[in-house]
Amino acid sequence: MKLKNTPKVSVVIPNFNGYELLSNNLPSVINASKNIKNNILEVIVVDDGSTDQSVSILTSKFKDDIKLIKHTKNRGFSAAVNTGVRATSGDFVVLLNNDVSPESDFLASAVKLFNDEKVFGVTFHEKGIGYAKGLFSEGYIQQPSEIEVNKVVPSFYTNGGSGIFRKSIWKELGGLDERLLSPYYWEDIDLSYRANKRGYLNLWDPNAIVVHKHMSTISKLPKKKVNMTRERNQLLMLWKNIHSSNLIKKHITAILKRSFQHPGYLKVILSALLKLPLVLKARQKEIKESVVSDEAVFQKYQ
Repeated sequence: MKLKNTPKVSVVIPNFNGYELLSNNLPSVINASKNIKNNILEVIVVDDGSTDQSVSILTSKFKDDIKLIKHTKNRGFSAAVNTGVRATSGDFVVLLNNDVSPESDFLASAVKLFNDEKVFGVTFHEKGIGYAKGLFSEGYIQQPSEIEVNKVVPSFYTNGGSGIFRKSIWKELGGLDERLLSPYYWEDIDLSYRANKRGYLNLWDPNAIVVHKHMSTISKLPKKKVNMTRERNQLLMLWKNIHSSNLIKKHITAILKRSFQHPGYLKVILSALLKLPLVLKARQKEIKESVVSDEAVFQKYQ
């Protein structure tokens, strides 16, 4: 089935203290927005309480080419993205980190993949990085090294900093889980996994080319805090979304083993347990709405 009408695409860019990144990368986004092949309706930048010159440059140099939404305080990646998506007018939403520069026609092929109504999201091709695999191994969700290929393939998740999403399914899923997974990490994997469990598809398009310079805001934050958040959110995502009794048993065994071998990991577990009421509530919703088993999801994306 072909898209009935010309697709309308909104671009959302979350930003926090990314003055230099915006200066370097936003011009290429604006250039792509003027290419009719991309069908871009608007570019929305959500400033998440920046204290640098971000707002100044957005309201001066780029004011005629973007829509600016400002958070009065820093609320985290998920909240910034959700704010931006709620403000969009398009049928599809492109999410770009502020350190990503797209090629001028980066959406020309990706949008066509949504002719399949089951497609939820498409990850763009960052040179040197391929599609995402997903395994459940040693009691945890593992993401093996990604490989580049010359064809469209299923991808375990759609990249939340370099991908395009069907907004109707995004709304059905409730967007990024900012209550559970803020301020960062695992939120796009969580969203995509929930889509997988409902029978939707995530793809990777080799022809949707962007340059990702990996100079994100998160690299400026304390490494210890970032690692703690990453590991905590891995647990939260797993506890929320893995419903197979067999996989859960393997996970419990793995947690006990890791805690015994690395006592410091108990801090990660405790941090996750503090959100247990939220996890259990979200888990019940996912169990009720899922139609695909965990084993089937992992089999598809190995």
